[in-house]
Amino acid sequence: MNNQSINHYYRQARFLISAASPSQFPADESLEVAFAGRSNAGKSSAINTLCDNKGLAKISKTPGRTRLVNYFSLDDKRRLVDLPGYGFAKVPLAVKDEWQRLMGQYLEQKTLRGLVIIMDIRHPLKEFDLQMLDWCRHYGLPAHVLLTKADKLNRGGQQNTLLKSRKILKAEGYDASMQTFSSLKKAGLDELVHKLNDWLELE
Repeated sequence: MNNQSINHYYRQARFLISAASPSQFPADESLEVAFAGRSNAGKSSAINTLCDNKGLAKISKTPGRTRLVNYFSLDDKRRLVDLPGYGFAKVPLAVKDEWQRLMGQYLEQKTLRGLVIIMDIRHPLKEFDLQMLDWCRHYGLPAHVLLTKADKLNRGGQQNTLLKSRKILKAEGYDASMQTFSSLKKAGLDELVHKLNDWLELE
């Protein structure tokens, strides 16, 4: 596929199902790429920008609104998955624990080819972000970090944060790729698409 057809490919994403427990996860063996991130880090916006559909993944100004594993079908063999937000959501501890169990159970799925971890470029690599990277390392799962809301910083600030964050990943022994991304400017979209194409065996 050329770049034009690949970009068009993600526009066909359609909502499939929301799962509140592992028993509701789709039973087939479609290839999946999942998105995870702290509440309000720009996860839903990144998915919508990728798929060129502002209404695909629901965006809320209330942290922690996404409490389900949401599946989006690309074709009969591939899916995108929106995982519950984590971090600063103002919800009871028991609910947070439930989210973590659900995500842990999801990350064990053999159909998962890679995890895109969303981080606000102004606040990268917080405790829960590192926990997600730890999970990826534990499960032998490829990880790609999106430093979102890059338009909030100038070009120099973006590159400085990217370089510093990559050094931290390397120093901590995390085998994860990382890039800057702006849903508003659609900056970094081609790099993200290339990564997903690789994971979903489109190239």
